Amino acid sequence: MKQPLGVILAGGLATRMGGGDKALLPLAGRTLLDRVIERLEPQVAGLALNANGDPARFARTRLPVLADSVPGHPGPLAGVLAGLDWAAEQGADSIVTVAADTPFFPCDLVPWLLLAAEGRPHLLALACTPRDPGAGLKSGGRLNRHPTFGLWPVALREDLRAALNDGLRKVVLWTDRHEAAEALFPATPFDPFFNVNTPEDLARAEALIA
Repeated sequence: MKQPLGVILAGGLATRMGGGDKALLPLAGRTLLDRVIERLEPQVAGLALNANGDPARFARTRLPVLADSVPGHPGPLAGVLAGLDWAAEQGADSIVTVAADTPFFPCDLVPWLLLAAEGRPHLLALACTPRDPGAGLKSGGRLNRHPTFGLWPVALREDLRAALNDGLRKVVLWTDRHEAAEALFPATPFDPFFNVNTPEDLARAEALIA
């Protein structure tokens, strides 16, 4: 199995942060995007950024910048599709996506997603955490799925394109249709998929780093 490529999803509108690029916000002296790149880059065979608008604002990263191919900011699935189209050009079998505003996601995200997808019809898996962190990793408990953190097969990109063109926007509706696996991660001492949506979240992230 080829190592997946990585795609950082930064195509959102950041309305709760007042607009602009959340990924470029400073967090303890470095941008959120710098911290996400640092975590994902060692886990993947190559890296790209999904973002809309002028790509020059991300020139410092030296990453390929992939715009949504579906207009109207339809959500993270459009970023996944952009990543899959890029991966197809590179001859890759799959991508792993992460959100650009989530600086603490697991450093072993990719191997656990790959392990979860073993034996499934497709290389398709979403990251999950227990809804009740106190329950640990008990099987059968209720889970929080984190739909921007997933393993996606290039083989399903045309199916995804058709679904988006038909108006599908909710990630889990598409992943459930294709029997996506679930990779379960602990949520203690805090949920590693905690993301920065508001100024209060940014202050919390600063406190967690401190």
